[in-house]
Amino acid sequence: MPTIRANSPLITQINVFTVPDGGQAALIDYLSKAAEAAREVDGWISASLHRSLDGTRVVNYAQSADEDAARRVIKRLMDRGLIQGNKAYGEAHPGLYEVVFTLER
Repeated sequence: MPTIRANSPLITQINVFTVPDGGQAALIDYLSKAAEAAREVDGWISASLHRSLDGTRVVNYAQSADEDAARRVIKRLMDRGLIQGNKAYGEAHPGLYEVVFTLER
């Protein structure tokens, strides 16, 4: 389960994909399989996929225990060709992030 807490060692990879018309389902299926491979890496915590209501984007929100774990996940996915392979489904805009602020009711 995702954890969103400021000032923790958790690292979040947020990847926003722009997809062609009708392309969300295929990318979501592909990213779900990639998450299964990432799940095997020590320090991997969670993956969540989001689809935009207008059908043009998919967001992958994945968390790791720390930056080293996040880099191990990326390496695993690269070694298996899963990062290169996602380019067939849309344009990716990845980044690694730290949570710096949250607000709740």
